Amino acid sequence: MESPPPISLLPEDLLLHVLDKLDDPDRKSFRLVCKAFLRVDSLHRTTLRVLRSEFLPSLLHKYKYIESLDLSVCPRIDDGTVALLVGGGWSLSWTSRLRSLLLSRSVGLRSSGLDLLIRSCPCLEVIDVSYCCGFGDREASALSCAVGLRDLKMDKCLGLTDVGLAKIAVKCEKLERLSMKWCLEITDLGIDLLSKKCPDLKFLDLSYLKVTSESMRSIAAMKKLQFLAMVGCGLVDDVGLHFLGNGCPSLQVLDLSRCDKVTSSGFISVIRGHSDIRQLNAVYCFFELSTTLLHWLKDLKNLNTIRVDGAQVSDSSFQIISSNCKILVEIGLSKCKGVTDMGIMQLVSGCLNLKILNLTCCNSITDVAISAIADSCRNLLCLKLESCDLLTEKSLNCLGSCCLLLEELDLTDCSGVNDSGLNSLSKCSELLCLKLGLCTNISDKGLVCIASNCTKLRELDLYRCTGIGNDGLGALSSGCKKLEKLNLSYCIEVTDRGMEFLSHLEVLSDLELRGVVNITGAGLTALAAGCKRLSELDLKHCENIDDSGFWSLAYYSRNLRQINLSHSAISDVGLCMVMGNLTRLQEAKLVNLTNVSLKGFELALRACCVRLKKVKLLASLGFLLSPDILRTLRARGCKIRWD
Repeated sequence: MESPPPISLLPEDLLLHVLDKLDDPDRKSFRLVCKAFLRVDSLHRTTLRVLRSEFLPSLLHKYKYIESLDLSVCPRIDDGTVALLVGGGWSLSWTSRLRSLLLSRSVGLRSSGLDLLIRSCPCLEVIDVSYCCGFGDREASALSCAVGLRDLKMDKCLGLTDVGLAKIAVKCEKLERLSMKWCLEITDLGIDLLSKKCPDLKFLDLSYLKVTSESMRSIAAMKKLQFLAMVGCGLVDDVGLHFLGNGCPSLQVLDLSRCDKVTSSGFISVIRGHSDIRQLNAVYCFFELSTTLLHWLKDLKNLNTIRVDGAQVSDSSFQIISSNCKILVEIGLSKCKGVTDMGIMQLVSGCLNLKILNLTCCNSITDVAISAIADSCRNLLCLKLESCDLLTEKSLNCLGSCCLLLEELDLTDCSGVNDSGLNSLSKCSELLCLKLGLCTNISDKGLVCIASNCTKLRELDLYRCTGIGNDGLGALSSGCKKLEKLNLSYCIEVTDRGMEFLSHLEVLSDLELRGVVNITGAGLTALAAGCKRLSELDLKHCENIDDSGFWSLAYYSRNLRQINLSHSAISDVGLCMVMGNLTRLQEAKLVNLTNVSLKGFELALRACCVRLKKVKLLASLGFLLSPDILRTLRARGCKIRWD
C-alpha cells in the first residue's frame, strides 16, 4: 500500500504557524497545496473579504470561524442576499463569532435586511455603513440592535437625523468610536444626547456637519474623548473652543481644519486646558499664523503633529516651532505663503525627528532648503514637494545621499527633476510611492535607474512624462514586481510593446492610460491577459483600441471594479460585452462613445444594472434613454452623473 506523502503528516499546529507567516497571495497558494492545508486554512481563517456576492453562501459555509466580514467591494448586497444568508437553510455558525462587519457603499441594502443581519450576529462590535447614502433613521434603528457595538462608521448616511442618532446612543452605550462625516441632518440636539448616553466615546468625527458651538459645550463633557475631528464645521467659532478648553480632559488629537470662524485665540483656549495634545490640525483655518499661538505650543510637551496648510508664515514662525516643538514627527505646510530656505533651515535645526514633511506649492524654496532637510532629518519617511519648481538635481542628490529611509516622495510638476537626479534618488531603495507627474525632463534612462534599485515600489505616477516610453516600462516590469498603482496618462511614446511589458506586473491593480493614443486592441489584450488583478482602469481618449481589445478585457479582467471608457472607439457589441461580463464592475464612465448607439447603451446598462453603483453619461442621453432603465438604475442605488 502506498504511504501518504510526508507533507500530509505535519501536525496542525506547525501548519498553522507556517500559515501565520504568509501574506494573502501566498495564503491562496498554501490552501491549494493539498486537502490538509485547505482544512487548516478554513478552520483558522478569521477574516473574509468577498468580491462576488454569488459566492457568499458557500464561502460562509466553508469558513465558519470568521470574526471579520468585508462586503464593501461586493457589487450588490441587498435585502434578498441577506435573507438568503441568514434564512435560506444555510449553516449559521459563522454569525455567532462575527465581530466586525463592513458594509460600506452597500447601497442596495435597506432597513429590513440590515435588521435581519444584525440580529443574527449577537457579538458585533464593529460596523461600517459609510457611503450608504440612502441610509436614515430606520437603518439607524436596525444598527441599534447591536447593543455590544464599540465602533460605528456612518459617513455620508444622508438620511440620518437626530432621531436615528438617539436610538443608537440610547441602546449602544458601549460605543467608543463614532464617525458621522457628511450626515447633514444631525444637529446640536443629537450631539447633546450622544454626549450624555455614550460616556465611553474616545473617537468622534463630526466633519462637515451643520452643528454649532453648542455642540462643543456638549462634547466638552466627554471625559474619555481622545480624538475629535470637526473638519469643515463652518458654524463653530471661538466660543465653542472655549467650551472645549474647559472640558475633554483626555483629548489628544484635534482636527478643526477648514473651520474658518475659529481664530488663534480659540486654539489657545484649547491648549491651555490640554497639555497632552499630540496632534493639532488647523488646515486653512488662519490667514496668518499667530506668533502668540506658536509660543503657546511650548506647553504641549507631547505634540508630534501640526498641520497649518494655507497660512501666512514667516522665518520667525519656524524659529519658534523649532524651539518649542522638539519632538515633532510631522508638519504640514502645504500652500503656506512665506516659506523660505531660511525658515526651513531654522525648522529642521531643532526638529530633528521629522518623518513627514509637506511643502506642496511652497515654490520659493530651493536646493538649499532640501539640503538642510536631508542633513538634519535622516529618518524622513515622507516628503511632498509638488510644484516646488526651483529645485534641481542637487536636491535629489542630497536626498539620495542622506534620506535612505524615504518611503514616499512627491515631485509632481518639479521641472528641475532630470535623469541625473533620478539616478541619485534611486539610492533610496525603501521607496514605496514616487510621484513624477509633469516632470517633462525625465526619460527612460532615469526610469531605468529607479526600476533597478527601488524594487519595493508600489505606486508610481508618470502623468504627462512625455519622455517615458517602452524601454522604461520594460525596466519597470522586471525591477518593480510589487507595483500596484501606475499612472501613464498622456505618455504618448508608449505603444503596444509597453503594454506587453506591463503584462508581467501580476499585482498591478490600478492603471491610468488616459490619452495614450498609440495603444491598440493588441496591447490591451496583452495587458488584460497578464494583469488579472486590475480593479481600476482608465482608457479615456485611447481612441485606437478596437473591440478586439475590449473583448479580451471582458474575458480576462474579471476583478475590474472601476473603468473609464469615455472618448474611446468601443462599439455596441464591445460595450455590452464589457458591462455584461465584468461581474464586479461598480463604477463606469461612458461619455462621448460615438460608436455606441442608443440601443447599445440600453442593453449595456440593463446587463449591469444589478451591480452598478455609479455611472457617468452624456447629458443628452438623459432625454433619450428609456425612463424604465433610469428608474431601474436609481431604484437599485446607482448614482447617475450627467456630463
